[in-house]
Amino acid sequence: MFDGERLRKLRIERGLTQQQLGDLVNVTKVSICCYEKNNRTPNIETLIDLAQILNTTPNYLLNSEASMKFREDEDEYNVAVSKEDIEIILELRKHYELYSKLKENPKRIIDKLDKTFN
Repeated sequence: MFDGERLRKLRIERGLTQQQLGDLVNVTKVSICCYEKNNRTPNIETLIDLAQILNTTPNYLLNSEASMKFREDEDEYNVAVSKEDIEIILELRKHYELYSKLKENPKRIIDKLDKTFN
């Protein structure tokens, strides 16, 4: 499902008005406003254009992944995490001892799990 709030947030972070973003993706300001209010969903071509211009992924705008921004020294980059990955992490956190062991030595625990199931 398209997430208009994410679109709005990214547009504002990039310093663009609705008119400017609309001009960049060849739609009207009214269309951008409707997307942001979740009254209208962009077609696939517009969705791809929006993602490219806003330096994100279509999945992020469709709310099918979480995107996190990291800053390292002067560099800034986005990392996308799927809903499935988030579900795994949340489930692991419910098992404190296993989660702690996994954080200490992820490769070793994953290798053990792999041997158990294969």
